[in-house]
Amino acid sequence: MRLINMIYGGAMALRNAVMAALLEGEASGYDLAKGFDASVANFWMATPQQLYRELERMEAEGLVRAHVVHQEKRPNKRLFSLTDAGYRALHAFTAAPPRPGAIREELMVQVQALDVGDTEAVRASVAERVEWSRAKVARYERLRDRLLRGQTEEEYLARAERVGPYLTLLRGLEFERENVRWGERVLAVLARRATAEADRG
Repeated sequence: MRLINMIYGGAMALRNAVMAALLEGEASGYDLAKGFDASVANFWMATPQQLYRELERMEAEGLVRAHVVHQEKRPNKRLFSLTDAGYRALHAFTAAPPRPGAIREELMVQVQALDVGDTEAVRASVAERVEWSRAKVARYERLRDRLLRGQTEEEYLARAERVGPYLTLLRGLEFERENVRWGERVLAVLARRATAEADRG
């Protein structure tokens, strides 16, 4: 029952993402937060504070262990790694069917209501999202190039020790590219409607 709660509990999804990130090797909370932002963020968002709290809970439950690295000119740091129990929990998580994902986003609600709302403000929010997604596409493409290191994608996927991070990166890329396509379509529709309304006026 405890393992089922670990897999399906509402607050438990973050720990699975943390354990998946720790497959890259031991990391401090700070390094993990940076790594989360650089890789796992393409499918799971968390603040550094959430990560630190989750690491403490996971250590208390025996899913991760920490050891202290003494530093002379900087504060000591704790490096976390998966325990055998953590590997077992992650294995069990991958064996269970995931809950279906769903979009839950304020911008979509604003677009839904733009006909009776502040259309210009919504247009500006969509334009901002397009630029944000373009920046993420560029960032993910740089990360993909670092992973490939001159190999073709087919070579990498056939030979790499781990392909999971690359496959999730591809999903993040497609998600942000679709955000750009959708946002550009919304902006084009709003521009046409504004022109038509000005012609009628």
